[in-house]
Amino acid sequence: MKLKKLHIIAPYPKGEAPSQRFRFEQYLSFLEDHDFEIYYHAFHTPKSWKRLYKKGLFIQKFLDLNYNFLRRWMLLFRLIGAKHIFMHREMAHLGPPVFEWILVKIMRRKYIYDFDDAIWIPNYSAANARFQKLKCYWKVPYLIKWASKVSAGNDFLAAYALPFNSNVEVIPTTIDIQNQHTQLADQEKKPLALGWTGTHSTMHYLDFVVPILRKLEQEFDFQFKVISNKKPNYDLHSLVYQDWKEETEIEDLAEIQIGIMPLVLDAWSEGKCGFKALQYMALGMASIVSPVGVNTKIIQHGKNGFIAETTEEWENALRKLLENETLRKELGKHATQTIEQHWSVSVWKENYLKLIS
Repeated sequence: MKLKKLHIIAPYPKGEAPSQRFRFEQYLSFLEDHDFEIYYHAFHTPKSWKRLYKKGLFIQKFLDLNYNFLRRWMLLFRLIGAKHIFMHREMAHLGPPVFEWILVKIMRRKYIYDFDDAIWIPNYSAANARFQKLKCYWKVPYLIKWASKVSAGNDFLAAYALPFNSNVEVIPTTIDIQNQHTQLADQEKKPLALGWTGTHSTMHYLDFVVPILRKLEQEFDFQFKVISNKKPNYDLHSLVYQDWKEETEIEDLAEIQIGIMPLVLDAWSEGKCGFKALQYMALGMASIVSPVGVNTKIIQHGKNGFIAETTEEWENALRKLLENETLRKELGKHATQTIEQHWSVSVWKENYLKLIS
């Protein structure tokens, strides 16, 4: 049987970004088993991606950017006649949607558009503010409008996309419990560890819980483990920092017994797909999340985790879990069942096959 060529266009190299790894990369072998030949086109090369957030290296970064734009121009020639194109977020990090416009309006190619954040909303740190006009956030509606199909990570994102494209399907971020998240947290490990994982750009959400943790340190013996790409500057005796590494990601997470996911209620957070909570739950740990966006759909309060909004609610939830090993185990068991039944790759893989075909 002749293989069908599937061109995947994404911002980052394979295996580097959670938005890609847990949106579509974990389905690639399944698609290959169903007669697709995968061609993966990242905007960044592995080398340029590693240099991007390092201090200095301005000349090299400028050269990287120009080289990556050249690679995108060359990619257009490779897409002549392509029948299956899957685009995650955008073809290029910066600038207007020139490549996408040429692809659709001149080359007459169709693509499936996938997004998992409220990427039409400017969201950046003060350090990167001077470059944000180049991001052209206004292009997102056009990318949605020009797509033949749209895959949105949650209902909030789908509602945004529908006025621009009637062919929108919700496909959530999912967890591979057969090949990757195969471990369970050790609920009897001492000292007890509660923790958080994420990039430095979202670490500010932890500011809300730090005073609560500082108070609980006076009563309980626990570790607060932060797994990230940058060490936080929190005055906590319990703080344990660990660099995020892809090769040990699951093992490092499995050392936590309580996972936390604080957020603020705004449009950007509404667009999030609950990935942290899904990871915690897949590893059988009890989790506490803010009642924002898809979190309220994933978590059934008191059954497979806790939903907390106010300072008092967060303190009470943390206190219950720190005190009660039986409760942690019970919530963790139901959390794992929730992932197996509703948020796993095995549940959603046929939807991906239907989307691509």
